Amino acid sequence: MAHTWSEGVTEVAGGKIHFLTSGAGAPVLVLHRDVGNPGWLPFYEQLAQHYTVYVPSHPGFDKSDRPEWMRNVRDLAVLYQWLLKDMKLRPLSIVGLGFGGWIAAEMATMDHHQLRKLVLVSAMGMKPTRGEILDQFLLYTTDYIRTGFHDPSHMDALYGKEPEVDQLVAWEINREMTTRIAWKPYMFNAAFPTLLKSVDTPTLLVWGKEDRITPVNCGERYMQALPHAELATLNACGHFVEVEKANELTQLVVEFLGK
Repeated sequence: MAHTWSEGVTEVAGGKIHFLTSGAGAPVLVLHRDVGNPGWLPFYEQLAQHYTVYVPSHPGFDKSDRPEWMRNVRDLAVLYQWLLKDMKLRPLSIVGLGFGGWIAAEMATMDHHQLRKLVLVSAMGMKPTRGEILDQFLLYTTDYIRTGFHDPSHMDALYGKEPEVDQLVAWEINREMTTRIAWKPYMFNAAFPTLLKSVDTPTLLVWGKEDRITPVNCGERYMQALPHAELATLNACGHFVEVEKANELTQLVVEFLGK
């Protein structure tokens, strides 16, 4: 049965954070990618059949206020800790998508006892030893996003073959915020191979085998650093796993969270 999703706004650190929510059961926080949240995705809806799902827009992204003081991803993770406290959502599980996976991993290093389970899907944050994280600032935004799909028709279905002007503007605003907090070093925390060893949280890593933005080697390095991690890879799938393989990802996440 489909749940009706709703929008909400909460204030943290003097700024408003916009979020989508739906479902019933234990809370699950989903942290979106660096390109922003495209709306209530089928993956969110499928997850909401089992859990109460919260999908906030990161501060400075989409409809959320931009904190002028924020300068790095760790600042963003601290703000999310604050949000979870105010909304009384702890303990809970977190699903981090791409850039959102980096944020989730930072949160786990701060207080992993508040997390039931952690799911990192094609996550940034870990510097690969083979290959490199694609530098989005070398590409036009549309080209960067298209690179994230193994099958470009999935992008066309989500955004249209010619994205609307409002969507292009939103992408540029999100990219500007990404530049503020994740440009140097680009999309990784050099301390992760050491800091993540302290995280006891059971963790599921999910990667598309054809990910051309965040190499599968990033997932392998996460698995080496996290004491209780397992890695699943999906065939014929790029960076945007939650779009290209929504059903498979939902099955993996629900089975993992239900263990």
